[in-house]
Amino acid sequence: MPNSETPELKSTPEPSASTELPSTESPNTESFDALFAEYEKTHPREPQEGGHQIEGVVVAVTPEQVFVDIGFKIEGVLSATETDPLKPGDRVLVSVKGRNEEGYYSLSRFKVAQPKDWTSLEKAFHDHTPIPGRVTSAVKGGFSVDVGVRAFMPASRSGARDAAEMEKLVDQEIVCRIIKLDVADEDVVVDRRVVLEEEARSTRDRRYAEVKEGEIVTGTVRSLADYGAFIDLGGVDGLLHVGEISWTRIANPADVLKIGQQIETKVLRIDPEKQRISLGMKQLQPHPWDAVPAKYSLGQRVTGVITRTTDFGAFVELEPGIEGLIHISEMAWGKKVRKPTDVVKPGETVEAVILGISAPERRLSLGLKQAFGDPWAEAARNLLPGSQVEGPIVSFTNFGAFLQVAEGVEGMIHISEISAERRLNHPSDALHRGERVKAQVLSIDSEKRQLRLSIKKLVPTGLDEFLAEHKPGDVVTGRLLDDSGDLLRVELGEGIIATARAAAGATDQSAATAKTDLSSLTSMLQARWKGGSVSGSLGAAKPEPVKTGQIRSFRIAKLDVGMKRIELDLV
Repeated sequence: MPNSETPELKSTPEPSASTELPSTESPNTESFDALFAEYEKTHPREPQEGGHQIEGVVVAVTPEQVFVDIGFKIEGVLSATETDPLKPGDRVLVSVKGRNEEGYYSLSRFKVAQPKDWTSLEKAFHDHTPIPGRVTSAVKGGFSVDVGVRAFMPASRSGARDAAEMEKLVDQEIVCRIIKLDVADEDVVVDRRVVLEEEARSTRDRRYAEVKEGEIVTGTVRSLADYGAFIDLGGVDGLLHVGEISWTRIANPADVLKIGQQIETKVLRIDPEKQRISLGMKQLQPHPWDAVPAKYSLGQRVTGVITRTTDFGAFVELEPGIEGLIHISEMAWGKKVRKPTDVVKPGETVEAVILGISAPERRLSLGLKQAFGDPWAEAARNLLPGSQVEGPIVSFTNFGAFLQVAEGVEGMIHISEISAERRLNHPSDALHRGERVKAQVLSIDSEKRQLRLSIKKLVPTGLDEFLAEHKPGDVVTGRLLDDSGDLLRVELGEGIIATARAAAGATDQSAATAKTDLSSLTSMLQARWKGGSVSGSLGAAKPEPVKTGQIRSFRIAKLDVGMKRIELDLV
C-alpha cells in the first residue's frame, strides 16, 4: 500500500545554512522528557479492563451511583444498588468492566473479566468466578442477561427485594455467577444474588475488623424497633439501644430518629463471636449529672414531671437525664399511702424538696410532703395545752383512739381520757371511726410528733360548776376529811376537795377516834353547798375544836380556776 505521506515528507524543505534554529539556551526550550511527562498528565492511559483491580477513592454519592476517582481523567461509577453504602473519602478496590453510555468507566467491586468465548464461560462456571453482564430485558420469571451470550437470571436470584428494584435492573451492568451451563443447548443461567451476598459478607467481615471500641463512627438508620435502631456502618450493622439514644428517657426510637437519617455514634462494645456492635449517641453529649453537685443542694425546692411510678415510689424528671425518686413514705404527712398513683400520676408536674444527693451513684431522693410544709411546726405554735381541737376519729388501738387535728397531725386520746362516767374495755365502745369529736389538748411534743388529747376534760364536772358559781368571800359548808397538820382537807361536794388552814388550838386529836354517823353527810353537803351554811342545830352549834368527819362552815379565801384549786378559812 503506497504511503500517502511520503510525497509530503519529501517536499519538506531542508533548512539552509542561513536558517536560524532555536537556541538550546532559550528559556522556552523544553526537553522531550518534560513534554512527554506533561502529555502523560493530560492524556492518561486507559485503565486495564478485566480482572485487574485498582484502588479508588469515593468522590460523590447519589441514590443511583457512586462516583470513584480511579486515577484517570474520567471517574468510574459503581451502581448504588450493587454495593454497600459508601461515603465520600472511602477507599475501595474496583475492577473496570468497560465504559457506559455517558463515558464513565463502569466499575465492579469484584475482580471480574468478561468471558470471550464458550471456553471462558466454562472456566468461569467451574471456578465459580464472577463475571460481568448486562440486564437487557425482563422476561417471564426473571431477566435476560448478556454475558457474551444470552443468559437467564431467575427473579429470585436477582437480589432485588421488590418490584421497584427489579424495574431498575433493566439496562444495568451487574456482576453475576454462572450456576448452570449447557454448551450444546447454549443454555446459561446466572445468579446475581449470591455475588451480592458474598460481597456483603466480605464487606461485613472487613468492617468488623476495622471498627474499634470507643471510636466515633457515622452511619445511616436502616430500621427501627421498639427497643432501638439498627445503624448501617457501611456494610455492617450496629444496634443503638433506646436507652443509649439520649440522656433523657425516650419511649420509642421513632420519636427522635427516622429511617435513612445519618447520625454520629460511639462504638460501646464489640462481640467478635456473635459479630454484634453496640452503639451509643448520648455518650457524645456531656452527662447531665456532671453539673448536679453545683446546681442542686439539700433542702432545695425543685419542680419536675412524673415520668413513671413503681410499687415503692415515683420518678421525677427535673431536667433531661436527671431523675429523682419520691419514696412512697415521703408522699404524705398524715395518711399512709398504699400506692403512689393514689397521690401522683405520670405526666403530672409536681414540686418537691431534695432530701438526698449521691453523685457517684447518680441518685436524688425527693420529698413531696416536705414541699407542703411540716404541719407539726404549725401545730406546735397553735395547739397549746388547754386549747380545744375538733376532728374525725381516724383509727383505734387497744389503748386509745386517734383524732385527726389537721392534715398530717393526729392526736391520741387515751382510753382513760374518753369518758369520766364509765370504764371502757375498748375505745370503740364510746367512739366510731369517722365520728367528729371535740377534745382538749393535754400536751404536745413536735419533735416526737406526739399529741395527747382528752375528751372527758371538756365535760363539765361538779368542781367546774362550783368554780363557775362561787367567788372569794362566799361562805360554804363542808366536811373535814382529816384534822392533822396545818392544812385541812375539806369535802364541799362529790369530787370537790378544798383546803383550809387550821386555826391555832382548833384541832382536837382526841376527837379523831369519835364515832360519828357520816353515811348521809356527802349527799347532804352536795345538796346544800350552794346555800352557804347548814341550818338548824348544826348552824347554831357553838364553835368547837375541828375533828375528822365534822361538818363546818368555811369562807372561800381563794379560787384558782386554771389550777382548779379552792382555799378556805374556818368561820
